[in-house]
Amino acid sequence: MPLNQTPAKEDLVYKQFLDALIKGDRNQCSGISNALLESRATVQDVYEDLIRKALYDIGELWEQGKISVATEHMASAISEALINEFYAKIISGQKINKTLVVGCVENEYHQIGIKMVADVFEMNGWNAHFLGANTPTQEFVQFVKEIQPDMIALSLSLYFNLPYLEKMIQAIREEFPGLFILVGGQAFRHGGKEVIKAYRNISYQPDLKSVELFIRKINNNG
Repeated sequence: MPLNQTPAKEDLVYKQFLDALIKGDRNQCSGISNALLESRATVQDVYEDLIRKALYDIGELWEQGKISVATEHMASAISEALINEFYAKIISGQKINKTLVVGCVENEYHQIGIKMVADVFEMNGWNAHFLGANTPTQEFVQFVKEIQPDMIALSLSLYFNLPYLEKMIQAIREEFPGLFILVGGQAFRHGGKEVIKAYRNISYQPDLKSVELFIRKINNNG
């Protein structure tokens, strides 16, 4: 967790953040994340090593029946509010001529991870069109037709929604055979990468740091 602190301190900060998130203490969560930014951590660091990590852990606690759906929803709402606080730090002053359409697959309601992906693209100069959760496949494809992006990014949080992801990939491929698709999400902890490998021009990225490296490589290669 590269937040410019010792490992023991990093673990303590993360535990404090996770506990505050589960308790619904938005003020403490905001204070911790902003203090990290003031100590030279980047927005990407806070996204990856604090918010994303906490949401994954909370998701597992919910799957194990250790927290309620209400608590999981509350934690998600606080996390999304924190992300919105960072908006001024996200917008890149130097834009490049590249566009991305970003969204969750049909029947997926967990949009925070893919929102952070959209923000990372924005911080690297891209123009990201964020469509949010549960975007119907045909509506997503129609929007892509209108925008004509350079790339698409899709999120899958729940493994049992894998058929919806494949349905969306197939629909995109019918209209845009060569359009590059970026895919990620917590669902792939349980498998599903073999579905992606069956299609060309699709890349699975496991976390935000790998997404950033991927973007920089594309930007440098034009």
